[in-house]
Amino acid sequence: MENPVALITGSAKRLGAATARHLHQQGYDVVVHCHHSFDVASRLCASLNDQRQDSAKLLVADLCDPKAWQSLAEDAVMAFGRLDVLVNNASAFYPTPVGDITTDDWHILMGSNAQGPLFLSQYLQKHLARNQGVIVNMVDIHAERPLASHTVYCMAKAALVAMTRSLAIELAPQVRVNGVAPGAILWPEAPLSEQDKGDILQQIPLGSLGTPDDIARTIAFLVASPYITGQIIAVDGGRSIASASKA
Repeated sequence: MENPVALITGSAKRLGAATARHLHQQGYDVVVHCHHSFDVASRLCASLNDQRQDSAKLLVADLCDPKAWQSLAEDAVMAFGRLDVLVNNASAFYPTPVGDITTDDWHILMGSNAQGPLFLSQYLQKHLARNQGVIVNMVDIHAERPLASHTVYCMAKAALVAMTRSLAIELAPQVRVNGVAPGAILWPEAPLSEQDKGDILQQIPLGSLGTPDDIARTIAFLVASPYITGQIIAVDGGRSIASASKA
Protein backbone atom coordinates (compact mmCIF):
# COMPACT_ATOMS: atom_id res chain seq x y z
CA MET A 1 0.00 0.00 0.00
CA GLU A 2 1.13 3.56 -0.67
CA ASN A 3 2.20 5.55 2.34
CA PRO A 4 0.23 8.73 3.06
CA VAL A 5 2.10 11.89 2.11
CA ALA A 6 2.48 15.20 3.94
CA LEU A 7 3.82 18.51 2.66
CA ILE A 8 5.15 20.69 5.46
CA THR A 9 6.13 24.19 4.41
CA GLY A 10 9.05 25.82 6.16
CA SER A 11 10.20 22.48 7.49
CA ALA A 12 13.98 22.83 7.42
CA LYS A 13 14.18 23.54 11.15
CA ARG A 14 12.35 24.40 14.35
CA LEU A 15 8.63 23.47 14.49
CA GLY A 16 8.41 22.46 10.85
CA ALA A 17 11.30 20.02 11.14
CA ALA A 18 9.84 18.51 14.30
CA THR A 19 6.53 18.03 12.48
CA ALA A 20 8.23 16.40 9.50
CA ARG A 21 10.12 14.00 11.78
CA HIS A 22 7.02 13.12 13.79
CA LEU A 23 4.78 12.43 10.78
CA HIS A 24 7.61 10.45 9.20
CA GLN A 25 7.83 8.30 12.33
CA GLN A 26 4.10 7.67 11.96
CA GLY A 27 4.59 6.23 8.48
CA TYR A 28 4.17 9.30 6.30
CA ASP A 29 6.34 10.09 3.34
CA VAL A 30 7.18 13.76 3.67
CA VAL A 31 7.81 16.63 1.29
CA VAL A 32 10.16 19.03 3.04
CA HIS A 33 9.92 22.63 1.84
CA CYS A 34 12.33 25.48 2.41
CA HIS A 35 13.22 28.85 0.93
CA HIS A 36 16.62 29.94 2.28
CA SER A 37 17.63 26.98 4.48
CA PHE A 38 18.60 24.55 1.73
CA ASP A 39 21.59 22.96 3.48
CA VAL A 40 19.68 22.33 6.71
CA ALA A 41 16.66 20.97 4.80
CA SER A 42 18.92 18.68 2.76
CA ARG A 43 20.38 17.21 5.93
CA LEU A 44 16.90 16.63 7.33
CA CYS A 45 15.82 14.80 4.17
CA ALA A 46 18.99 12.71 4.20
CA SER A 47 18.39 11.66 7.80
CA LEU A 48 14.80 10.68 7.05
CA ASN A 49 15.83 8.74 3.96
CA ASP A 50 18.46 6.93 6.03
CA GLN A 51 15.64 5.74 8.27
CA ARG A 52 13.38 4.73 5.36
CA GLN A 53 14.58 4.77 1.78
CA ASP A 54 12.97 7.28 -0.60
CA SER A 55 10.59 8.59 2.06
CA ALA A 56 11.51 12.29 2.00
CA LYS A 57 11.96 14.79 -0.82
CA LEU A 58 12.96 18.44 -0.78
CA LEU A 59 11.35 21.34 -2.63
CA VAL A 60 12.54 24.95 -2.65
CA ALA A 61 10.13 27.85 -3.19
CA ASP A 62 9.49 31.42 -2.10
CA LEU A 63 5.94 31.52 -0.74
CA CYS A 64 5.87 35.29 -1.19
CA ASP A 65 6.23 34.83 -4.95
CA PRO A 66 2.85 34.26 -6.67
CA LYS A 67 4.64 32.44 -9.49
CA ALA A 68 5.85 29.78 -7.03
CA TRP A 69 2.53 28.64 -5.58
CA GLN A 70 1.24 26.48 -8.42
CA SER A 71 4.61 24.94 -9.24
CA LEU A 72 5.21 24.07 -5.57
CA ALA A 73 1.77 22.46 -5.37
CA GLU A 74 2.30 20.46 -8.55
CA ASP A 75 5.81 19.36 -7.56
CA ALA A 76 4.58 18.30 -4.12
CA VAL A 77 1.96 16.01 -5.64
CA MET A 78 4.42 14.63 -8.19
CA ALA A 79 6.98 13.86 -5.47
CA PHE A 80 5.12 10.72 -4.38
CA GLY A 81 2.07 10.70 -6.64
CA ARG A 82 -0.43 11.74 -3.97
CA LEU A 83 -1.00 14.16 -1.09
CA ASP A 84 -2.88 13.58 2.16
CA VAL A 85 -1.77 16.39 4.47
CA LEU A 86 -0.77 20.02 3.97
CA VAL A 87 0.83 21.76 6.95
CA ASN A 88 1.11 25.50 6.31
CA ASN A 89 3.96 26.16 8.72
CA ALA A 90 6.28 28.58 6.88
CA SER A 91 6.23 32.00 8.52
CA ALA A 92 8.19 35.22 8.56
CA PHE A 93 8.22 36.91 11.97
CA TYR A 94 9.77 40.24 12.91
CA PRO A 95 8.64 43.55 14.46
CA THR A 96 7.01 46.32 12.40
CA PRO A 97 6.56 49.36 14.67
CA VAL A 98 3.95 51.79 13.40
CA GLY A 99 5.71 54.57 11.57
CA ASP A 100 8.31 52.20 10.13
CA ILE A 101 6.01 49.74 8.29
CA THR A 102 6.86 49.36 4.60
CA THR A 103 5.14 47.69 1.66
CA ASP A 104 7.97 45.13 1.71
CA ASP A 105 6.99 44.23 5.30
CA TRP A 106 3.40 43.75 4.14
CA HIS A 107 4.52 41.63 1.20
CA ILE A 108 6.76 39.38 3.29
CA LEU A 109 4.57 38.94 6.38
CA MET A 110 1.22 38.63 4.63
CA GLY A 111 2.74 36.56 1.84
CA SER A 112 4.30 33.90 4.04
CA ASN A 113 1.63 33.80 6.76
CA ALA A 114 -1.63 34.20 4.83
CA GLN A 115 -1.41 34.60 1.07
CA GLY A 116 0.90 31.65 0.41
CA PRO A 117 -1.15 29.26 2.60
CA LEU A 118 -4.38 30.34 0.90
CA PHE A 119 -3.17 29.73 -2.63
CA LEU A 120 -1.35 26.50 -1.77
CA SER A 121 -4.58 25.25 -0.19
CA GLN A 122 -6.48 26.26 -3.31
CA TYR A 123 -4.10 24.51 -5.68
CA LEU A 124 -3.97 21.36 -3.55
CA GLN A 125 -7.56 20.99 -2.39
CA LYS A 126 -8.58 18.61 -5.23
CA HIS A 127 -5.64 16.34 -4.54
CA LEU A 128 -6.32 16.37 -0.80
CA ALA A 129 -10.01 15.66 -1.41
CA ARG A 130 -9.17 12.40 -3.20
CA ASN A 131 -7.76 11.05 0.08
CA GLN A 132 -10.08 12.71 2.59
CA GLY A 133 -7.12 14.94 3.33
CA VAL A 134 -6.29 17.48 6.00
CA ILE A 135 -4.91 21.02 6.10
CA VAL A 136 -3.32 22.20 9.34
CA ASN A 137 -2.37 25.86 9.59
CA MET A 138 0.25 27.14 12.00
CA VAL A 139 -1.49 30.10 13.57
CA ASP A 140 -0.34 31.98 16.72
CA ILE A 141 -1.91 32.97 20.02
CA HIS A 142 -1.09 36.55 19.00
CA ALA A 143 -3.70 36.39 16.27
CA GLU A 144 -6.22 37.10 19.02
CA ARG A 145 -3.92 38.67 21.66
CA PRO A 146 -1.84 41.11 19.57
CA LEU A 147 1.84 41.57 20.23
CA ALA A 148 3.10 45.15 20.48
CA SER A 149 5.10 46.41 17.48
CA HIS A 150 4.06 43.37 15.40
CA THR A 151 0.88 44.73 13.80
CA VAL A 152 1.43 43.29 10.32
CA TYR A 153 2.38 39.85 11.65
CA CYS A 154 -0.66 39.76 13.94
CA MET A 155 -2.90 40.85 11.07
CA ALA A 156 -1.50 38.06 8.90
CA LYS A 157 -2.06 35.40 11.56
CA ALA A 158 -5.59 36.70 12.21
CA ALA A 159 -6.25 36.32 8.48
CA LEU A 160 -4.95 32.75 8.70
CA VAL A 161 -7.39 32.02 11.53
CA ALA A 162 -10.28 33.33 9.43
CA MET A 163 -9.07 31.33 6.45
CA THR A 164 -8.90 28.16 8.55
CA ARG A 165 -12.50 28.45 9.67
CA SER A 166 -13.80 29.53 6.28
CA LEU A 167 -12.08 26.73 4.36
CA ALA A 168 -13.27 24.20 6.95
CA ILE A 169 -16.82 25.03 5.85
CA GLU A 170 -16.13 25.33 2.15
CA LEU A 171 -13.99 22.21 1.72
CA ALA A 172 -16.06 19.88 3.92
CA PRO A 173 -16.67 16.99 3.93
CA GLN A 174 -13.77 15.93 1.70
CA VAL A 175 -11.05 18.03 3.38
CA ARG A 176 -10.76 18.98 7.04
CA VAL A 177 -9.02 22.24 8.01
CA ASN A 178 -7.71 23.07 11.48
CA GLY A 179 -5.08 25.24 13.11
CA VAL A 180 -2.51 25.06 15.88
CA ALA A 181 -1.68 28.23 17.83
CA PRO A 182 1.69 27.87 19.57
CA GLY A 183 2.63 29.99 22.52
CA ALA A 184 6.21 30.19 23.76
CA ILE A 185 7.78 27.04 22.33
CA LEU A 186 11.23 28.15 21.23
CA TRP A 187 12.85 31.50 21.90
CA PRO A 188 12.87 33.69 18.77
CA GLU A 189 15.98 33.53 16.60
CA ALA A 190 16.54 37.22 17.39
CA PRO A 191 18.06 37.25 20.91
CA LEU A 192 15.97 38.18 23.95
CA SER A 193 17.28 39.52 27.23
CA GLU A 194 16.99 37.37 30.33
CA GLN A 195 14.54 39.94 31.70
CA ASP A 196 12.32 39.55 28.62
CA LYS A 197 12.48 35.76 28.91
CA GLY A 198 11.53 35.94 32.58
CA ASP A 199 8.61 38.24 31.83
CA ILE A 200 7.28 35.78 29.25
CA LEU A 201 7.63 32.77 31.55
CA GLN A 202 5.69 34.62 34.26
CA GLN A 203 2.74 34.83 31.85
CA ILE A 204 2.59 31.03 31.42
CA PRO A 205 0.62 29.12 34.07
CA LEU A 206 2.66 25.96 33.44
CA GLY A 207 5.81 28.01 34.03
CA SER A 208 7.99 26.81 31.17
CA LEU A 209 8.46 26.80 27.43
CA GLY A 210 6.81 24.10 25.40
CA THR A 211 8.74 21.89 23.00
CA PRO A 212 8.56 21.43 19.23
CA ASP A 213 7.29 17.92 19.86
CA ASP A 214 4.27 19.40 21.67
CA ILE A 215 3.33 21.10 18.40
CA ALA A 216 4.14 18.09 16.23
CA ARG A 217 2.00 15.79 18.38
CA THR A 218 -0.92 18.23 18.24
CA ILE A 219 -0.70 18.41 14.45
CA ALA A 220 -0.62 14.61 14.27
CA PHE A 221 -3.67 14.48 16.56
CA LEU A 222 -5.61 16.81 14.27
CA VAL A 223 -4.57 14.83 11.21
CA ALA A 224 -5.79 11.60 12.84
CA SER A 225 -9.09 12.98 14.20
CA PRO A 226 -11.78 12.54 11.52
CA TYR A 227 -14.51 14.52 13.34
CA ILE A 228 -12.58 17.70 14.07
CA THR A 229 -12.60 20.60 11.63
CA GLY A 230 -12.57 24.38 11.84
CA GLN A 231 -10.81 24.38 15.21
CA ILE A 232 -7.79 26.27 16.52
CA ILE A 233 -5.95 24.51 19.34
CA ALA A 234 -3.74 26.70 21.53
CA VAL A 235 -0.58 24.90 22.66
CA ASP A 236 0.73 27.55 25.00
CA GLY A 237 0.91 26.27 28.58
CA GLY A 238 -2.24 28.23 29.42
CA ARG A 239 -0.77 31.60 28.45
CA SER A 240 -3.76 32.72 26.39
CA ILE A 241 -6.29 32.07 29.14
CA ALA A 242 -4.05 33.66 31.76
CA SER A 243 -3.81 36.78 29.59
CA ALA A 244 -7.59 36.76 29.21
CA SER A 245 -8.11 36.55 32.97
CA LYS A 246 -5.97 39.70 33.46
CA ALA A 247 -7.66 41.71 30.71
